[in-house]
Amino acid sequence: MAIKADRWIRQMALELGMIEPFEDRQVRKGVVSYGLSSYGYDTRVADEFKVFTNVYNTVVDPKNFDPKSFVDIKADVCIVPPNSFALARTVEYFRIPRDVLTVCLGKSTYARCGIIVNVTPFEPEWEGHVTIEISNTTPLPAKIYAHEGIAQVLFFQSDEACEVSYKDKAGKYQQQRGVTLPKI
Repeated sequence: MAIKADRWIRQMALELGMIEPFEDRQVRKGVVSYGLSSYGYDTRVADEFKVFTNVYNTVVDPKNFDPKSFVDIKADVCIVPPNSFALARTVEYFRIPRDVLTVCLGKSTYARCGIIVNVTPFEPEWEGHVTIEISNTTPLPAKIYAHEGIAQVLFFQSDEACEVSYKDKAGKYQQQRGVTLPKI
């Protein structure tokens, strides 16, 4: 990259709307940090959660997803039960350029508490809110703070645009809004 990574991300976010809303600096005071970092962007979790429960004795099946397998929660704090998980989404809406691929990793603050954040890569020309899996691997309930950092997105730019983008394939998760459940 000819320019510094943070300047390139800022430029892409402001000129192409790659990240909206975009926080131009790292916000840290009293919160799990979020915003522009040296080589990536720390994204926030919204206040919409789907917490998985076995109240109705359902089976999680990606081909036939039963909405009775979770409860919807809209709150500033979400408690994820022990050895369970929740789905959430980012505050930010992403528009990935055709020559960029991202990898998203959980923040160390949560990782040190046994909270694992799982997100698949954002493919070239994918756009939408990011659906996030938050796994509580501990035997204790875990707090997740809405509107604060949850994961870091790392951007990788190629020397040339990809031959077939996510948009070209008419990907099933294109332009998703809110927490998006599995689709076939």
